[in-house]
Amino acid sequence: MTTPQTPSHERRPWYRRIRIDWFVTAIVVSVIVATLLPATGEANHVLDWGVKVLIFILFYLYGVRLAPREALAGLTHWRLHVTILVFTYVLFPLLALGLRPLSGHYLSPELYLGVLWLSILPSTVQSSINFTSIAGGNVAGAIVSASLSNLLGVFFTPLLAMVVMSTGGLVIEPSSILDLVVQLLLPFVLGQLTRRWTAGFVTSHPRLKLVDQFSIVCVVYSAFSDGINEGVWHTVGLFDIVRLLPVLFVVLALMLVLTWWLPGRLGFGRRDQIAIQFCGTKKSLATGAPMASVLFSAAQVPLLVLPLMIFHMAQLIACGVIAGRYRTKPRAWHERGGRLSVAEESPA
Repeated sequence: MTTPQTPSHERRPWYRRIRIDWFVTAIVVSVIVATLLPATGEANHVLDWGVKVLIFILFYLYGVRLAPREALAGLTHWRLHVTILVFTYVLFPLLALGLRPLSGHYLSPELYLGVLWLSILPSTVQSSINFTSIAGGNVAGAIVSASLSNLLGVFFTPLLAMVVMSTGGLVIEPSSILDLVVQLLLPFVLGQLTRRWTAGFVTSHPRLKLVDQFSIVCVVYSAFSDGINEGVWHTVGLFDIVRLLPVLFVVLALMLVLTWWLPGRLGFGRRDQIAIQFCGTKKSLATGAPMASVLFSAAQVPLLVLPLMIFHMAQLIACGVIAGRYRTKPRAWHERGGRLSVAEESPA
């Protein structure tokens, strides 16, 4: 009898199976370039206006891509969607607020505000759905929940920022509210109103995602250029960033455990647990960076975005490993309900 051969890609070491995310790489490069060659003078003024235009286009495209009718039609599984929204907009911010004693002692106040900022952001859309699909989870539920999270995030995140960020000593200026309406809400609503004519074109041209990614890279470069001009690295040093890493890793680990264990206790099936875990722990860099540049001053944005960038990379790696492990589980494992023993419920 011939012994089945293990596919060559499964025999490779784990580090050789990690795909390079060129978008994340471009963001890191933009930070390095901004640190070495920040935009100054007239070039910085032109860049600021260019970023405003790109953010307008970015949120217009978000409005076109998100289908509210489909999201509302998928709300029949309301327990799943409410659970994901509670993890995203309630439990995650509460966890970040619980870290407040670290501010000024272990973490610099500026970086702690960045942790608060990432905690109130919506979930990612594409990667949440992709990881749920790879892991054999409830893809339809993930599509609706991730879309709904982003749809509501345009409104929820600024409102939460006014409440949560003020506890850390950061105040949103009244003029930022007008910027929020003009640069974020207006294009998003226009995208929603015109999507019946434009959605077909946008979905049939996937290369438009490059516009999204280019916009975000420009936002990050502009933010760090302004930060360098304001002397941001004199405020926070390398040692502060090193101390930030374990905080973000612990937050990510806790959320991954909570989004698996609590749904199991609430009686969700395995496929729903997978969707909740991947949608409930993700935080969107694509939304968080542009929103921060609109709501906060130029000097504040780099240190608000830095924890989000690190968390974004960590969540991609962690969720990729977890999704791969779930994928190897037998079909019977995926079909089980949520009320199981602690040993059976371990995502490992």
